[in-house]
Amino acid sequence: MLQDPEKILKPYVKEGMTVLDIGSAMGFFSLPMAELAGEKGKVICVDLQEKMIASLIKRAKKKGLAERIETLLCSVSSLLIDGLKDKIDFALASAVLHEMRDDKRVLTEVYCALKPGGILLITEPAGHVSEEAFKKTLAAAKEAGFSYEQYRTIGKSFEVELRKNK
Repeated sequence: MLQDPEKILKPYVKEGMTVLDIGSAMGFFSLPMAELAGEKGKVICVDLQEKMIASLIKRAKKKGLAERIETLLCSVSSLLIDGLKDKIDFALASAVLHEMRDDKRVLTEVYCALKPGGILLITEPAGHVSEEAFKKTLAAAKEAGFSYEQYRTIGKSFEVELRKNK
């Protein structure tokens, strides 16, 4: 929890955007996303655990952000977001892809959900994910259609900004 969500998200999330938080849990990034997206924006939060989604909704209501947030349950092999084709401006996958059974499928689903030119920001904790495993994720992202310049290590995390080609 040493990360500053607003600092991380501010370059990406703007007023009126529709954004996707993959593995949203209790909303550590979702709630700041909702604030940055504003009243006309929307945050779609996807998680595997109903308890996490329930906690997120409770926290969003307390902050007056519930109307900006939509929640979806996913499976370990699919985000189940087929209805979002070309609707997402920005997606975040923070410390979650290493827990998915089929990251190539997940990355393909996100690619389809993003608008042309949309961005996916992936961060993975170096303590849980080796550099070799992260490079495999990057290869899967490239196969899904994403482009990227380079990845970087920030603190104890690997990070990459991917873009859906126009």
